[in-house]
Amino acid sequence: MSIQTSEIQLSVNDKKVNAYLANGGGAGVLVLHAWWGLKPFFKQVCDRLAEQGFTVLAPDMRDGQIAKTIDEAKALMEKSDSQLVGDTVMAAKDYLRGMVKAKIGLVGFSMGAGWALTVASTTPEQVGATVLFYGNEYADYGKITSKVMGHYSDNDEWEPNEYVEKTFAEFKSAGVDATLHIYPGVAHWFVESDRPEYDPAAAQLAWERTFEFLRASLQVTFVT
Repeated sequence: MSIQTSEIQLSVNDKKVNAYLANGGGAGVLVLHAWWGLKPFFKQVCDRLAEQGFTVLAPDMRDGQIAKTIDEAKALMEKSDSQLVGDTVMAAKDYLRGMVKAKIGLVGFSMGAGWALTVASTTPEQVGATVLFYGNEYADYGKITSKVMGHYSDNDEWEPNEYVEKTFAEFKSAGVDATLHIYPGVAHWFVESDRPEYDPAAAQLAWERTFEFLRASLQVTFVT
């Protein structure tokens, strides 16, 4: 199917923030990138989701900066304004909701997964599906009403298993419909095709599960 893509600007605290929009005409999905910034890979993710029939928005949480190494990403993280990042995420969510007029899905990667949990727990009535890729963050899990799907490694130095298991145990005790998928032997960032940690087989499986989950949770009918 044909999709429309564009670079847009969000107004955040009297500041202009860039975002990438890929419009497949259907339910809304907010893509929240990892600490690298809004690199080409995450725009490709938006395009892939739009090809599945979704309306996809990815805000730039790094003000145009893109880290190519872990050290560069750490430096960006250290100087990041978490208040501005949070306000950017919420502004993007509001913009997308204004387009689709319905509950949206969230897809977050590492740092972005933490922000996805924040959105899902603070505005639960606006979120119908939350997908977490190898990221985590403390949230008021009991307030989350969307379905949740997580994709994690069985031995991730950046995201300890006990922390992930604790989060999903909290989901269960809070009555959240949460599914945890573990991918043996993969590393953090395993779905990012521009990273040395990329695992094609695990990534393909994770995307198949994600597409099916989002279609079912947001009630999108589309077959590739």
